[in-house]
Amino acid sequence: MMQVRDGDLDKLGLLYERHKKRLFGFFYNLGNNPSVSEDLVQNVFMRILKYRKSYSGEGSFAAWMFQMARNVNYDYHKKVSKSGISRGVAPEDANAGSEDSLNESLEQQGNTFLVKKALNLLPTDKKEILLLSKYRELKFHEIGEILGCTEGAAKVRVHRALKDLRTIFLQLETR
Repeated sequence: MMQVRDGDLDKLGLLYERHKKRLFGFFYNLGNNPSVSEDLVQNVFMRILKYRKSYSGEGSFAAWMFQMARNVNYDYHKKVSKSGISRGVAPEDANAGSEDSLNESLEQQGNTFLVKKALNLLPTDKKEILLLSKYRELKFHEIGEILGCTEGAAKVRVHRALKDLRTIFLQLETR
């Protein structure tokens, strides 16, 4: 990223190839449909190009990139809510698999569905922090950088989000 910041724009393609899947998964798990997720990934890299001079090299590039991704997602949903455009397919609706081979596999699929459903019922800020922590596997200090808080505060937020997710999951499971 330091080379991109200093004017070697060809290196942006390398950054794109390295990080596009992680960003796509982040946006998709936030409830965006695949085509919207692809567009948002492109928007992140457009912003990286636009704001490349603001990258200081302190902290991790992933934290800086995901902070931009959060802003892109926020801007998109703000725009969508103003215009009343439908967001599309939820992630749990996109998975249409049917394996009847073992009861265990069916139970696991059911639990996966319930976890995704519970994740979608969480408030956006808690959903975001769990996606960054558990699905994108960022370190707590990186999450702290993204959220603008200390590492300890990031740990507390992840713990609280997991607690809320567990509560929602158990409620769904008893239904």
